[in-house]
Amino acid sequence: MGYTQMGGFAEKIAARRHLLWPQPMGWSAPESAAFPVNYFTAYLAYWKAVLIEQTDSDHPARVLIHAVAGGVGTAAVEIGRILGLEMYGTSSSDEKLGRVKELGLQHGINYKNTDYETAIKDLTKGEGVDVVFEMLGGEHTAKSLRCLREFGRVILYGTATGRQPNFDTGAMYAKGSSVHGLWLSRLSHNREVMNAAWSNLSRWISQGKVRPVIGHVLPLEQAADGFRLMIERKNLGKIVLTV
Repeated sequence: MGYTQMGGFAEKIAARRHLLWPQPMGWSAPESAAFPVNYFTAYLAYWKAVLIEQTDSDHPARVLIHAVAGGVGTAAVEIGRILGLEMYGTSSSDEKLGRVKELGLQHGINYKNTDYETAIKDLTKGEGVDVVFEMLGGEHTAKSLRCLREFGRVILYGTATGRQPNFDTGAMYAKGSSVHGLWLSRLSHNREVMNAAWSNLSRWISQGKVRPVIGHVLPLEQAADGFRLMIERKNLGKIVLTV
């Protein structure tokens, strides 16, 4: 299984040697295809949040994961469960939230019914969370900053709304919070970082603690239908194309 920044929708591609990993025993080809982008992104988000070595089991860090039912979101929940974190997640339906709770999510927020900023304030008794995994952009970056407690971090890894992130600098000054950018295409060139990530991820795979959630498997000819499922928020986990 491997990772390529561009050109994945093809019958044959060339991938960098150091971005290839052995397919885990017992995994299907779609599961292996669904692994690299999701799990390296989620792992490196926790790494940037300084949570990989979470040790305070009496006071676990709180993490808010946007689009928690998506590919990266479900991977983040599996890893967060391993790290012993308290996880809050947003999604567009109670059904999807219920499925993700089976993976270890403790607090689900249906953003169509509830403002997640208000929900976080209520659920944490006004304290906020330590980290937000933010891939929406626009006003959601500012809202996510306001969801933080003191010295919290927003890990920004996308702009699904198509809008540039807005920053609530007042909230940042007041809480000493920060925003950290994450772009897997860039980090994948750093072999030291990727090797360290793979060391933990491969161990968790062998222990049966992580396994990709596959929502749909479509033939390559139906790639447009896969994008439509994402736009209409009808997918759970990863959408995989087969050749």
